[in-house]
Amino acid sequence: MGFSLKFQFCLVSVMVLWPALCYGQDYFVKSRATYYGSPDCLGTPSGACGFGEYGKTVNDANVAGVSKLFNNGTGCGACYQVRCTNPQICTDNGVNIVVTDYGEGDNTDFVLSPRAYARMARTDSAAHLFAYGVVDVEYQRIPCQFGGYKLQVKVKEHSKYPNYLAIVMLYQAGKNEILSIDIWQEDCKEWITMRRAYGAVFDMANPPYGAITLRLQVRGSAGLRWVQAPNVIPSEWKAGVAYETDIQFY
Repeated sequence: MGFSLKFQFCLVSVMVLWPALCYGQDYFVKSRATYYGSPDCLGTPSGACGFGEYGKTVNDANVAGVSKLFNNGTGCGACYQVRCTNPQICTDNGVNIVVTDYGEGDNTDFVLSPRAYARMARTDSAAHLFAYGVVDVEYQRIPCQFGGYKLQVKVKEHSKYPNYLAIVMLYQAGKNEILSIDIWQEDCKEWITMRRAYGAVFDMANPPYGAITLRLQVRGSAGLRWVQAPNVIPSEWKAGVAYETDIQFY
């Protein structure tokens, strides 16, 4: 019986620590990557994450669409180091990308912007890399870094004040995933969960009047936690405007 209890304790300990281990480990996973066509070599503002123009230019347009890493939108905004495994034409460091879209290729995990794809190549080897079309790569999750930007709440352009509110989070630093977003309903004294409309976009019909307080369920290296953003959206909010929070993820 003593052995059984000890085994059960060890098993529970491993299960509790597993999320921390997953986020704390640094290792490369083998995969494949390709690129999509773009007239300006930047990202696309119509990506499935719903980032809009931010998704076109964030991280100097080193962005990508992913398939299994998309994870129903929770993978949006994550950062990865991606490097191709052909030492003749590729650098050791590869490129650091931000996930802004969903994309599938020929057994690929990454469909890179042309700029990101080219930055995997050694000097004067980009043309050779593009000629391959699809390349073997290694990738690992890395913390996102945005040069001091705090988390922002962007009110989507199709929002209709005051009857319909759709939002997306920008500059999601660190190795974090936003699982859900709640709005504080002052008259009812309760949290109301927003719907994940698509990608990283959350919405709600008939949002509360007045300044809006949000709380985010976040999973990352610090585990699973709730983070609040009091009165982050003003009472007379406007579609297309991004509002900065006091939240700085690491």
